[in-house]
Amino acid sequence: MSIVHLLDSNTINKIAAGEVVERPASVIKELIENALDAGARRIEIEAMAGGTSLMRVTDDGCGMNAEDAEMAIKRHATSKINDADDINDIATLGFRGEALPTIAAVSRFTMMTRPKDSELGTKVTIAGGAGTSISEMGCGIGTTIRVEDLFFNTPARKKFLKTTHTETNKINDIVTKMALANPNVAFKFISNNKIALNTPGNGELAETIASIYGHAAAESLLPLSFHDDNDGIDISGYITKPSMIRSSRGWQTFIANGRIIENKAISKSIDNAYHSLLPKAGYPLVVLRLDVPPRSVDVNVHPRKIEIKFEDESRIFRAVYKSVVDAIRPEGQTLEEVAGRVRRPEQFYSKDEKPFVVPSVDYSKSQHGSEGVINRDSLPHAFSTALSLDERESIQEFMKAQQIVQSEMRRGGDSPYDIAQGAQSAGGNLNIAEERLAFGETNGDARLSMIPIGQVALCYIIAQDTDSLYIVDQHAAHERILYDKFASMADKIPSQELLVHLVLNFSRRESELIESNSSLFLELGFDLEMSGECEYRLRAVPIDIPTGDAEMILRKIIESLINMKGLTAAEIRHACIAMTACKAAIKRGEELNMRQMQIILDELSKTSRPYTCPHGRPTILRFESKELAKMFKRT
Repeated sequence: MSIVHLLDSNTINKIAAGEVVERPASVIKELIENALDAGARRIEIEAMAGGTSLMRVTDDGCGMNAEDAEMAIKRHATSKINDADDINDIATLGFRGEALPTIAAVSRFTMMTRPKDSELGTKVTIAGGAGTSISEMGCGIGTTIRVEDLFFNTPARKKFLKTTHTETNKINDIVTKMALANPNVAFKFISNNKIALNTPGNGELAETIASIYGHAAAESLLPLSFHDDNDGIDISGYITKPSMIRSSRGWQTFIANGRIIENKAISKSIDNAYHSLLPKAGYPLVVLRLDVPPRSVDVNVHPRKIEIKFEDESRIFRAVYKSVVDAIRPEGQTLEEVAGRVRRPEQFYSKDEKPFVVPSVDYSKSQHGSEGVINRDSLPHAFSTALSLDERESIQEFMKAQQIVQSEMRRGGDSPYDIAQGAQSAGGNLNIAEERLAFGETNGDARLSMIPIGQVALCYIIAQDTDSLYIVDQHAAHERILYDKFASMADKIPSQELLVHLVLNFSRRESELIESNSSLFLELGFDLEMSGECEYRLRAVPIDIPTGDAEMILRKIIESLINMKGLTAAEIRHACIAMTACKAAIKRGEELNMRQMQIILDELSKTSRPYTCPHGRPTILRFESKELAKMFKRT
């Protein structure tokens, strides 16, 4: 008797199911793709118990007649291609014809379908790949597929499923990505009899994003756009500002020729574009649609077609990078428009407590007496637990400044000069002549759109325009200004010669690193000359850093280079410039006059990426008038 033999069709289908049907979400993905290929404009998905007990997908697509329905449940039956050459020009989501028979092989499967030119539909039932039953029945136009008791006949596979909660989340993720890839299709997802997702299907991607992630995310969107006729590459979609990030890539969706994909080149390109904008653990929301010639991409390199292979990965990398960089700071966008907006004002007080009222304080009385001070004990519990002592005192100082501004405005002082003069008369140390010079005498100057009104805790610049209040981190803002200034100097950062050269000693490893990166140090403005074994003479330092901090900054750069592994020259230069900018920037605790504050705001508005410092921390927060109204319960 021959040892080698052919497997029966039922066993073959179960093996194929192991490739296509990994979990309930895999079933949902295959069924949605079939619905989209059928031209559906409304798709309803239902799942119970994470899809293990029931999954249902109903669409209003073209449907099938009895003959096609019977053929669709056979292996390798498809309406998408005719021969092997067609694989190179795939324009549909599916083509292999294995989804329905393999799903039916590991579940209790029911399909009801009807084309628009038929009065009756067709019902197909299969239990575990056997006992196929086909009959006529009345049903709506389109197709409904029910998958019950998934893996009931393959318990070994069923035991590897995760919890119901996890499997439900996996289904939600795939439905979400499908909805984002097809904003012209209305998706409705019902999980355990509750609506979990409902998109408008009006073709507007921004509205689809808003229906899924909320209006806060939608308002933070920046449009992506790239077009190259020569390579046939088109990129569209949205990416959020750096102020709206999450700790994982879960809310990043990549679509290539209408197909949801995962691609390391695209992910890396986005990471590189946002390299100096985000904290290490942060990722922006991205919905990126990439359209390329079908023959330049291979979608059949993965059983579930999640990963694809591009003909020229580097070309895609460059296109994605440019689209993201262009979106980060559109030409002509103002600093006010890119400022991170403050959300969730309800965090300012506890829901269990009544909103408190700040007692009226007469600041015309002695500022150092008890009558002119807000008692810290009068602050509500939410403040005292959520804020540090410095922050609470800063809030008190800000309230005090606002009282001065309000008082001056009531007396008729409606210009920055009057307000500044009021602060001066209240005991401030402003030089009015300097402020007039800083602001300029022309009220029509476009740079006056954001005007500084004070400094809090010697750390934050408070500014305003006609409709909003701004808080700027002076260190982070100056850090961004210096970084952009240094980074724009492609050849060499200008140096200042030291009157007295510093003789510095390094370890052997540090000396080797200095030697191997001598040109980099020179580009950064550090002129080092060897004067002995493991000994160097520091002759010049970058022009914008304090000479007293030069040695400390240099040693920090060397320490960072030692810890860096496998980085490109550009990444090393970025890290060094970022550290130089950080150490050279003004610090918390440094008092600024109004002229200096205005200069920082003006210079920050000229930077390419003013939202964050090079390390990813925000530089500026914006309180819109309507958000202030919510905080003060005026709505």
